[in-house]
Amino acid sequence: MFPGFLTPLAGMAMVILIVAIVSVSKMNDHENEVRYKLHAAQMEHERRMKELELELEKFRQGQ
Repeated sequence: MFPGFLTPLAGMAMVILIVAIVSVSKMNDHENEVRYKLHAAQMEHERRMKELELELEKFRQGQ
């Protein structure tokens, strides 16, 4: 009685589990991509701020 009932249920559970794993993996990949882009933007911002500080220092020394 139970094996006939559990087989389709186990099959559906396996499909749901596979879909969940793939979804979490895609979400993790997307999160890593966003984190990389934010880090790159932060590094670019810091580089630009250092350039502006150097320009400001040159301007101050010129006066």
